[in-house]
Amino acid sequence: MFLKSRIWFIIVFALLLDIYVFQVVKTVTATTSDRTKFIVNSIYWSISSLALGCTIIISFIPFHKIPNAIRSYTLAIIIGLFLAKIIAILFFIVDDIRRAITWIVYKISKNDNNIANNDVSISRSTFLSWMGIGLGSSLFGTLLYGFSNKYAYQLQHTLLSFTNLPKAFKGLRIIHISDIHSGSFTDKKAVAKGVQMIIDAKPDIILFTGDLVNDRATEMDDYIDVFNKLKAPMGVYSTLGNHDYGDYTSWESEEAKKNNLIQLKEVHKILGWRLLLNEHIILEKDNQHIALIGIENWGARAFSKYGKLDKAYAGTAAYPFKILMSHDPSHWDAEVRQYYTDIDLTLSGHTHGMQFGVELPGFKWSPVKYLYKEWAGLYEEGNQKLYVNRGFGFIGYPGRIGIMPEITLIELS
Repeated sequence: MFLKSRIWFIIVFALLLDIYVFQVVKTVTATTSDRTKFIVNSIYWSISSLALGCTIIISFIPFHKIPNAIRSYTLAIIIGLFLAKIIAILFFIVDDIRRAITWIVYKISKNDNNIANNDVSISRSTFLSWMGIGLGSSLFGTLLYGFSNKYAYQLQHTLLSFTNLPKAFKGLRIIHISDIHSGSFTDKKAVAKGVQMIIDAKPDIILFTGDLVNDRATEMDDYIDVFNKLKAPMGVYSTLGNHDYGDYTSWESEEAKKNNLIQLKEVHKILGWRLLLNEHIILEKDNQHIALIGIENWGARAFSKYGKLDKAYAGTAAYPFKILMSHDPSHWDAEVRQYYTDIDLTLSGHTHGMQFGVELPGFKWSPVKYLYKEWAGLYEEGNQKLYVNRGFGFIGYPGRIGIMPEITLIELS
């Protein structure tokens, strides 16, 4: 009942937003011909009605019953239109505030002929109206352009130096990937090209830090024959992310949800990946050893805490170098740095860099930085390092703007 009430609230809000924006559309077309006004008005309400209708339909159909491509693109366009209108109305509101102030001044000074003659009608500013429409349209256009970047995989080569790394592991090539989200994929050939980039990097070991699927293990059915090609001399190791537990979709029963997780773990096994569930393994090379620790999802924010680092860490204290695989980067500040200061390198994902932002030499920004202190790339505190992968896949918005899908090649020295 609460969910349906919330949905109807969103629908009513969207309709009121459309009516408000339409007043500005009328302003910028005021001096055009009747034919032009009719065409513009028809296009505006056709697009708005279609978006509103799709919102209503999607709201009452379980997500997993909607084909991936239809779900992803429809949601992206609906949300894109909504955000474009929100950006636009910021300018419209400024204009309305100007009009209100002018009206108040006019009322107070109504005997002043200059004010009375110059701005009696207090019309909307065409300049501000066009600014709002222009920026809103630019945002929507950018979101549409971002669709083309969702498979634009980038290989990030990072050299990390540690004084306590055993000599035998100097030069170790680690491929780190995260957040595959196979349920969002719609182009198998494009995904296969990304996997081939990993193979071509010739890693010694491959580490995957969670979110293989969006919700359901069956999302991997069409991609097992793609990802099972990932091999490395020292093996492929994986952990679970918050989406892997099926917490964000409806299930026929609690038993069905449990069976889904069992099935997903089996998928890791079929792929040939060693899934680390609050445990560690010891990597050996030339009779020297380091510890690889993998925990289930542990988030400092409102995400699940299935991870048990104390259990996974037990028995590793004697090893000179330790790598931790933990899906959520907030775990690093909340627990790792405070209580496990001898964990040298933590690998995470989760944030996707919000799939939206700006990255320039010496500068990076994304709205996700206001939620996560560590959200993309390398972070260092004392002798400890954290690397946050920007995600191999995508979820929600089927695209990338500024923050590209990432394959990380880490070379230890």
